[in-house]
Amino acid sequence: MGKKSNKKSGSGLGLLTVILIILIIIAGTLLAMKIIPTMQNSQNVANMNDNENINSEEPKQEVKQPKTFAGNERPIAFMIDNNINAMPQAGLEKADLIYEIIVEGGETRLMIVMKNQDLDQIGPLRSARHYFLDYALENDAIYVHYGQSPQAKSDIVTLAIADINGINESTKNFWRVSSRYAPHNAVTSTERIEAIIKREKYRTTTNKGTVLNYVAEDFDLPDIKEETSKKDTNNEKNLTNQEEQTEAKVTNIANTVTIPYSSFNTVKYTYDKETKTYIRYSRDKKQTDWNTNKTVKTKNIIITKCKNTTLNDGSNKGRQTLDNIKTLDGYYITNGKYIPITCEKTSRSGKTVYKDLDGNEIKVNDGKTFIQICPIDSKITFK
Repeated sequence: MGKKSNKKSGSGLGLLTVILIILIIIAGTLLAMKIIPTMQNSQNVANMNDNENINSEEPKQEVKQPKTFAGNERPIAFMIDNNINAMPQAGLEKADLIYEIIVEGGETRLMIVMKNQDLDQIGPLRSARHYFLDYALENDAIYVHYGQSPQAKSDIVTLAIADINGINESTKNFWRVSSRYAPHNAVTSTERIEAIIKREKYRTTTNKGTVLNYVAEDFDLPDIKEETSKKDTNNEKNLTNQEEQTEAKVTNIANTVTIPYSSFNTVKYTYDKETKTYIRYSRDKKQTDWNTNKTVKTKNIIITKCKNTTLNDGSNKGRQTLDNIKTLDGYYITNGKYIPITCEKTSRSGKTVYKDLDGNEIKVNDGKTFIQICPIDSKITFK
């Protein structure tokens, strides 16, 4: 009887063991079904993060910056003679910005603004006029001239202009060339000017920024169109039955720009489509650079129409003054087209802000710019 009891007990233990094993297998399977998807999701998240890290480490494209007046070096402005006997002038080709403004007797003078140049000869240099100081100030430029009017002499002191007057310097720093006659033959060099700047301890850097809103990517001005009517004959109809149609014509073409300053002094620009620049003429003569003999070209032209009047200073020399601290009308010309603009200057040292007729500051193509401040009644033409 004892042996029978042991067999039953052993059989019961064996059945329990089998059941226990089955339960362990089922529990393990269920646990595995839960853990494996979680691990896969975690791996997917990790892979996504890795991909994001890879993408975030991709190099960003560098934004192209304009080259005109790049860097924080302080510009230098030179008063340049523009009499017919002073042509060709030295430095026009290398200048980034050139102002042309009326002076006495229907003549004009140029103020070239540049930096980071190395020129053995700049000139011919002429005397300062007080309203040119406004444009030296807005560029934060050191002002170089040869002599000065009484008004300029006073304002140079009052406005604390960093100026270099060649007439007060030695012939080592300013000299007259023998190939021309006075007063159209005074010149200097960037090396001598830099030596004077160091001697005078003038500031050589600037944080003022550029007057013009230069952009690196070349762009064209928008078309200005005007609807014109024309007669169109339909051959299928009676020839006497003409139908009037309209077509849009672009009216702001500027392949030729003409700016009369006086009866004998006219500036003209012609557009070169291949180089997308304007060739400059003065008194019907193509202008070249004295140093290089190359034709003077410019990327941009800005015209400001400004009233000029003769000073009643008792000198009887016909010196002029400008009514320029206000909003004036003008034009911006580039790449064969022009648009009307306004030219806003609120103080003598403040920057002129050039805006389109919607009130937005204009973008200016990277490159040389001539700013033509001409008489308000100048008969400007575009073709």
